[in-house]
Amino acid sequence: MNPQFWWYLTRASGIVAWIMLTLAVIWGILLSTQAFPEQRRPQWLLALHRWLAGLMLSFLAIHLVALVADSYVSFGLADIAIPYASDWKPGAVTLGILGAWLLIAVQLTSLATRRLPRKFWRAVHLSSYVAFWLTSLHAAFAGTDATSWLYRGGAAASIIAVAWALMYRVANRRAVRRAARAMQAAV
Repeated sequence: MNPQFWWYLTRASGIVAWIMLTLAVIWGILLSTQAFPEQRRPQWLLALHRWLAGLMLSFLAIHLVALVADSYVSFGLADIAIPYASDWKPGAVTLGILGAWLLIAVQLTSLATRRLPRKFWRAVHLSSYVAFWLTSLHAAFAGTDATSWLYRGGAAASIIAVAWALMYRVANRRAVRRAARAMQAAV
């Protein structure tokens, strides 16, 4: 086996997790707007959002396991779970740790949606925006591929896509609220 296998796996899984996060965030934004009105929304649209989030967490887990398994930079369990525990780029690693904890909270509360108050679930779910920006900064400052033109192009596209989707959501927030009130009044 190539002695750099774990390092390659760390890098690749981190990038794929970030791409899955980007897609899950964009898809979640589209689901929360008039792009797919609730009365005509098939179940597979929400299932796709959940599947993307599950894939993201799977690749995040691979990323963390590969970091611990790699011997080039020595990461222990505390280094990947506790902010500022790592000696290697502690600020950049902390951004990733905070983003990971937020994403885990989002996923856990999503699994328990029916048992939680809607406002609490929504507040936690909105933290996925913060998690996206934290992981984007983590990748830029801790990622060894940050100097690659291919990575930079992909990162720029991801950030622009999420920013555009977020602006679309904010711009259409009133229309979504009016439609929701109209549906409640009809019921």
